[in-house]
Amino acid sequence: MSLSDGPTLDLTVVVPFFNPGDRVRETVDELVRTLSGTGASFEVVAVSDGSTDGSEEALAGLPGDVVRTVRLQHNRGKGEALRVGFTMGRGRFLGFIDADGDLPPEQMATIAAIARDAEAAPDVVLGSKRHPASQVVYPPLRRVYSWVWQQLVLALFGLHVRDTQTGLKLVRRDVLADVLPRMLEERFAFDLELLVVANRLGYHRFVEVPVRIRQRFGSTVSPRAVAGMLVDLVAIFYRLRVQRYYDAPDVQRAG
Repeated sequence: MSLSDGPTLDLTVVVPFFNPGDRVRETVDELVRTLSGTGASFEVVAVSDGSTDGSEEALAGLPGDVVRTVRLQHNRGKGEALRVGFTMGRGRFLGFIDADGDLPPEQMATIAAIARDAEAAPDVVLGSKRHPASQVVYPPLRRVYSWVWQQLVLALFGLHVRDTQTGLKLVRRDVLADVLPRMLEERFAFDLELLVVANRLGYHRFVEVPVRIRQRFGSTVSPRAVAGMLVDLVAIFYRLRVQRYYDAPDVQRAG
């Protein structure tokens, strides 16, 4: 199935994961329970990004008409896992949530309701840790990194978005069909590139919603990870402003 085909469900939620252990089963179970109560038709596409901890086996026994599990042979990055999941999606809206459980899956139902009930459906609904109503235990260093990142995003791309990187987003199918073929990022800058390309193509209705983080951040941001994100940010800027790659009418990266 291609994103250019018509949807057959209301909602597709992709859950990318890499070596999360049993947490991926907990996240998917909670996501299914939550979405089952919304009245929407939905599917969950769980994509293992080359996991080596056997976490795919934790998803065994789930109903195949609701949950599909995909395994990439090698670790390619969150962005590539999302790309694979999205291209399989059958929903009118397609979104994703991180597998680690820090973001309660019930919040996907909340942003799906915002998308469905809006008079003019937003192009992208995105969770934001920096929304004033968010409930987040946020280490000081992470706050600094986040603030600096968003200042760079504003200066380089003119994106008035407070948080591009929270792992909770929902995109209209027609928007994703236009945007995804032009995207190249395979790692964590996928989120930024998604918004940059959408904005470039004239999709400006971005709705930020508050999120709740129910655990402390379990990982630190290493200098190497920060450097990698900055390299990706510069690459996106180069493609946008110098190469004009995203403007090409015949780009066909993904189906």
